[in-house]
Amino acid sequence: MTAIWALADLHLPFGNPEKSMEIFGPAWANYTQKIEKHWLACVAPEDLVLMPGDLSWAHDLECAKKDLDWIDRLPGTKLLVRGNHDYWWPSPTKLKNALPPSMHFIRNNAFQWMDVSIGGTRLWDCEHFSCGDVIDFKVNPATGAISPPETDKDAMRKIYERELHRLRLSLDELHKDAHLKIVMTHYPPVSHDLQPSPVSAILEEYGVDICVFGHLHNVKKDVSIFGELNGIKYICVAGDYIDFKPVKIAP
Repeated sequence: MTAIWALADLHLPFGNPEKSMEIFGPAWANYTQKIEKHWLACVAPEDLVLMPGDLSWAHDLECAKKDLDWIDRLPGTKLLVRGNHDYWWPSPTKLKNALPPSMHFIRNNAFQWMDVSIGGTRLWDCEHFSCGDVIDFKVNPATGAISPPETDKDAMRKIYERELHRLRLSLDELHKDAHLKIVMTHYPPVSHDLQPSPVSAILEEYGVDICVFGHLHNVKKDVSIFGELNGIKYICVAGDYIDFKPVKIAP
């Protein structure tokens, strides 16, 4: 029986060696070796791995090829969605032509895996909730800053609304009689304590069963985050949060 796994925020540096995440401390020490070790220990060639964003630090597709080829050599079929740091991500046509054989992506579409239907989008920061209470903010060695920079709320709102539209475009393509409906987002779709959001309302409308996402780093130890809301399981699979061990989503 095939399995479905999920792992986000690989932040691979092979195409841009100056951006190794190891500068962020012990949680990121030898992280590419950890990814490979844990992946090989659990993912079989016939399995599917969901990868919701921030895969590579490359700034263009040519540099990202080293990271994509590295992922391609690992077992399993991989399904990608864009993260906020995937600057290399080109147009859908260019991406389709450039991806290695084992890799596919979601962009205003859905992906069918046997009797499982998978949709998604990147999402963005929003005004509806914040997960800051569970983040242990640290000094960013690259910028010297602790908190994230202030954002333009009007611009943030426009991007978020556009992402909600893209989410609907993707979910419209889900097979209505699928045994399992999964959504991948990069940003969290709900708050860490499961307060409803515009995204959770959409997921409930489309009968989604599971939503996997990443983006959150330096989550405080021994805090309970996410879980099940109105029949949907919300699972954070950010790399450093799960020690770079793919999480089994199904069966």
